[in-house]
Amino acid sequence: MKKVVIIGAGPAGLTAAFELKKKASQDFDVTILEESGEIGGISRTVKYKNNRMDIGGHRFFSKDPSVMKWWKDLMPMQGAPAYDDKKLKREKTLAKGGPDPEKEDRVMLVRQRVSRIYYKKKFFDYPVSMKPQTFINMGFAQTVKAGFSYLGSCVHKLPENSLENFYVNRFGRVLYGMFFEGYTEKLWGRHPREISADWGAQRVKGLSIMAVVKDMFGKLAPGKKGRKVETSLIEEFIYPKYGPGQLWETAAAEIEAMGGRIQKNSKVVGIKTGGGRVTALEIQEPDGKISVVEGDIFISSMPLKDLVEGMGASVPQEIQTIAKGLPYRDFVTVGLLVDHLNLKNLTKIRTLNNIVPDCWIYVQDTGVKLGRIQIFNNWSPYLVEDVDHKVWIGLEYFCNEGDAFWNLSDDKCVRLAVEELVRMGVINRKEDVLDSHREKVKKAYPAYFDTYGQIDQLIEYLNGFENLYCVGRNGQHRYNNMDHSMVTAFETVKNIISGERSRDNIWNVNTEKEYHEEKA
Repeated sequence: MKKVVIIGAGPAGLTAAFELKKKASQDFDVTILEESGEIGGISRTVKYKNNRMDIGGHRFFSKDPSVMKWWKDLMPMQGAPAYDDKKLKREKTLAKGGPDPEKEDRVMLVRQRVSRIYYKKKFFDYPVSMKPQTFINMGFAQTVKAGFSYLGSCVHKLPENSLENFYVNRFGRVLYGMFFEGYTEKLWGRHPREISADWGAQRVKGLSIMAVVKDMFGKLAPGKKGRKVETSLIEEFIYPKYGPGQLWETAAAEIEAMGGRIQKNSKVVGIKTGGGRVTALEIQEPDGKISVVEGDIFISSMPLKDLVEGMGASVPQEIQTIAKGLPYRDFVTVGLLVDHLNLKNLTKIRTLNNIVPDCWIYVQDTGVKLGRIQIFNNWSPYLVEDVDHKVWIGLEYFCNEGDAFWNLSDDKCVRLAVEELVRMGVINRKEDVLDSHREKVKKAYPAYFDTYGQIDQLIEYLNGFENLYCVGRNGQHRYNNMDHSMVTAFETVKNIISGERSRDNIWNVNTEKEYHEEKA
C-alpha cells in the first residue's frame, strides 16, 4: 500500500483523497494535513452565533458533468424554488417527491442566480445586459457614447497584452471605464494595464457584448432549453443547505469512513527532497514541535510560494525568485446583521421579506473601498437564524496582508464598513446594524502580475519531482473556481492510478476548456 500525503483540506485536497479511497482504497493509505482547524479552505462555511457566512460566495455549477454528478451524489438535490417562503417551498418540494427540507439537512437547494452592479446608486445587470433599464440608468448621452465606443472597438482591435486591452476589445472603452476599470483596480490593487490578459482569457474569455446579445435572442428562440450559454449568463445553480462548507465537511466524513485520515492544525513548514523525489514533510504541531511525515506520493494544494520556500536552499536561485515574487490578494469579509436594507426590490423576483434578490451586489463606485455585498438570505435561508425578520450580509474587501486595512482592529474595520454602507444609501444609519463579525483570509486570490509571467519555468521545475502533484487554486497559482480545483484532483488521481508521468493534463485544467464563471 502506497502512502499518499495531501497538503490542504480544501476542495482539491479533499477531492483527491475521496477519489483515491473510492477508486483504489486497498492500494493507497491517504493522509490529509490541514494547517487550520477547519475543513473546506476558502470554501468553508463560517459559523457566527447562529448565522453562517459563505467566504467569497460559491455557486455550485459546472459545465463538467463529472463535477455535477460528484456534488449531487454526495448531497442529493431537492427541487425547491429559490425564493418562495419556507412554507411554500416545503409544500412544493414535497409535491414533487423531493425530501422534506425541514427534516433533511444533507441536501442541495436550487437557487436563482442574481448578481447586479450597484453604480451611482442605480442597479445594472451583471454581466451588463441590453435591457431597457440599462439604457435608462445610463441616460441617452452615455448610451450613445457607449454604443459608438463599442463599434470602434470592433473595428480597431488592440493588442491583447494587458487586461485593459482585453476588456476594451470586448466592451468598448466607455463600458470598460464604467464597469471594469475601477472595480478591477479595487480588486487587485493594480490598474488593469498592469495585469496579464491571461486573467481575462481564463475568467471572461467567452463573455462580450455579442455573447450577451446572442443569449438574449437565444432565450426567445424555440428549443432554448438545451441551448449553449456562457457560464456568466446561467440563471440557476445548486447550493448546500448550510453553505459550501457543509458539502466539504460531508466529504471529509466520507473520507474518514473509507479509512482516510485528516490531521488538522498541522502546518507544513518543510519539504524534504532527494533524487528527484519528495521524501518527507516537516510538520509544525499546535504546540510548536516539529514532526516528520514520510510518504510515497505527495499532492500539494499549498501556495506555490510556500511550497518552494519549504524546499529550502536546494532550489535553484532563479526558481526561488519566481516563487517568492508570485503575488496574491488577500480578503476580508465583514458580516453585518440588520433589520432591513434601504434597497427596494423593483424586480419581478419574489423574495423573503421582499429584500432585493441578489446573491452578490458588485460595488463599482471607486469612492468606497467596498468591493461586493453578499446577501446570505438569498444564498440559503438556512444561513440566517431569523430569516423572516433579519438580513445577514457580508461586505467583501480586497487588500494585502499587512496593509493598513488588513491591520485595522475589528471595531475600526466594522465602523468603516458601516460608514460606507450609509454613504452608499444601502442602510439609513449606523444604528441599523445589530451585530457584526469579521473574517480575514490570506492568499485568497492568486494574482497575474509581477513574476507570474515566468511561472512556466517554475512549473517545469516542480514537474521534475516524479511523486509531487500540484492541485487547486493556490497549488497551481491559478484563479480556479471550485470545480476547476476539483478537476485538477480528478486528473491527478487518474495519473496516479494509471502511472501516467506527464502533468500536462493537470496543469491544463481551465486553460483549454470553454468555461467561465465570474467571481472575484
